[in-house]
Amino acid sequence: MLIVRDLGIEIGARRILNPVSFTVGNAEKVGIVGRNGAGKSTLMSILLGEHPEHLRIEGSVAHQGTMSHLPQEPVPGGLGVEPIGLSHVLSARGLDQLDADMQHARHELAANPTDETIERFTHLEEQFRERGGYEAESEVSRLAAGLGLKEDLLLEDLASLSGGQRRRVDLMRVLYEEPTTMVLDEPTNHLDKAAKRWLFEELDRFRGTVLVISHDLPLLDKSIDRVLALREGQLREYKGNYTKFLQLEEERRLSEEKLASHQDEQIDRLSKLADSMRGQTEKRARLAKVLDRKVEKLQDNRVEVTKKERKVTFKLPIPPRSGDVPMTVEHVAVSYGSLKVLKDVNFITRRGDRIVIVGRNGAGKSSMLRCLAGTQKVQKGVVKFGANVTVGYFAQENEQLDFEKTVLGNLENATVVTEVQRRSLLGAFGLKGSAAHQMPATLSGGERAKLALAILASSDANLLLLDEPTNNLDPASVLALGDMMHKWKGTIVAVSHERGFVETLEPTHAVLLPEEYFDLWNDDYMDLIEQR
Repeated sequence: MLIVRDLGIEIGARRILNPVSFTVGNAEKVGIVGRNGAGKSTLMSILLGEHPEHLRIEGSVAHQGTMSHLPQEPVPGGLGVEPIGLSHVLSARGLDQLDADMQHARHELAANPTDETIERFTHLEEQFRERGGYEAESEVSRLAAGLGLKEDLLLEDLASLSGGQRRRVDLMRVLYEEPTTMVLDEPTNHLDKAAKRWLFEELDRFRGTVLVISHDLPLLDKSIDRVLALREGQLREYKGNYTKFLQLEEERRLSEEKLASHQDEQIDRLSKLADSMRGQTEKRARLAKVLDRKVEKLQDNRVEVTKKERKVTFKLPIPPRSGDVPMTVEHVAVSYGSLKVLKDVNFITRRGDRIVIVGRNGAGKSSMLRCLAGTQKVQKGVVKFGANVTVGYFAQENEQLDFEKTVLGNLENATVVTEVQRRSLLGAFGLKGSAAHQMPATLSGGERAKLALAILASSDANLLLLDEPTNNLDPASVLALGDMMHKWKGTIVAVSHERGFVETLEPTHAVLLPEEYFDLWNDDYMDLIEQR
């Protein structure tokens, strides 16, 4: 159970949440929804008691039972005794540390079997059994199978895993913990259809409380029974799933419009009546003042109509013209130790191509883009760029951002010169007002993605390399991004699991991995987009 009393949130001069009180009961499945930058992740951090110091908070949050959190971004190295997936998962119940302690105690017992060493080992072994240590192997196997993760990857260093593989490991940890309350921030990022279906079923069977931030509409429709909608500092509650929320919100807006229209009619009628009485008899003048007070009261209590969400639009500048062949990829190979990820990749781009790299998780899609961007060396082969080519790279984990500079400071090397121009550019990507002076670490995942897009828009790039650009974006922004990229006149090579983005982009070609096959785009490839 979660009990929130008069909670208000401010960051700088910006009010994220006006004071609000609510309770989340046992076994409720609650979705927190809102556009990027509305403050969903900030609210979640406060509910978890992990909020950063730069926030000003009033009110109180109390919870009962245990809470487990799936963050948007993974913790480097994990939370286990060892920086591998299995240790990270087992740390949810403290089994990794217990296992290490048992190994040490076993050696002590073998070397010196005293009452003390026997008691120590027995105590540790009892804790290990109570926490399910002897059933851990089968439970971890079940979770890995459900999420489509090969078990041998759990023994690999976490830093070597792809974004999708790491997401699955983090999900396994939260599910393995079996807390009273699960707090999930974009849990379906990187998941394919099969893994999503399995996760929906797992959440449905879970008997505890779930708080989820997601832009995955099927998840919000299937897995929640209540919505907390955050918009312009207001938090409103709705019973039902996401579709029901949209219906109730529209009904509320129409009701507000009707009531406001009726109030306007009353204000207009009474104002005209009062005006007609002025300058007449003393009695009528007094009546006019009475009517004036009624008008003032009606104006003070006039219903504020909830505005419709504005359509999101993004825009990239017309790029400088590149040569006919912006990029050629010849015999590129990438290995990690003995693991060969890419063996012999070959393809050629023409100016204006929109190429999507398609493949399951771990097939080497992100490795391919890093090689194209020059942030990772190839073991074999070459990437050649044509005449007048400038590369812009959108990294999956936003590595291109400078976290030591403000949002505005990240545009210092931009082609836009004045602060007014830079602010205008940021505003075009939804980063308005005081957000310009925030540090990237204080932004939500969706806002950081928009900052990275703004940096691309402020460059002279005519060849864009995009690695999962839609992660953490709300549905309206996903479609706006796809539309912007479709209309743009430069060349694009993209990795994306988001079907809506790819459909709007309308690719011209595909690079299929691990087959390493370059082909004209075929709509049959669309079914592979959501596979991992």
